[in-house]
Amino acid sequence: MPFRRLYPALLLIGLPMLASPGLAKGPDLPERQSTLVVYGNDPCPRAANDSEAVVCARRPESDRYRIPRRFRDRPERPSEVSWASRVESLDEASAQARPNSCSVVGSYGQSGCQQQFISQWYAARRAARAANAGIP
Repeated sequence: MPFRRLYPALLLIGLPMLASPGLAKGPDLPERQSTLVVYGNDPCPRAANDSEAVVCARRPESDRYRIPRRFRDRPERPSEVSWASRVESLDEASAQARPNSCSVVGSYGQSGCQQQFISQWYAARRAARAANAGIP
């Protein structure tokens, strides 16, 4: 109900704005604007006429063929992790409840203890070879 009193006031305020559309656009604003990036000593292109504005940003020549910074410096997000890595992490998380898991949780968990020992031995052997070879 209080808005019914407000509508005529808003109409009186907005009516002059509708009557003068020339105030919305200034007379000295260009009709066309162009923003460009130039590299090294490349010249900035000139405007074709007075109704066009050209703005140039200058970058070093070494950045000419580089991937733009917004694509280069993105931190890795969980959505950008490969499916193989996701499946591997899910497999590791659910391995404790499956048979042959060497765990007291799940059915026949104790049956996988020998396989777990063998896997640990292979992992230690690979780590020792990598350390001896100088591979980080």
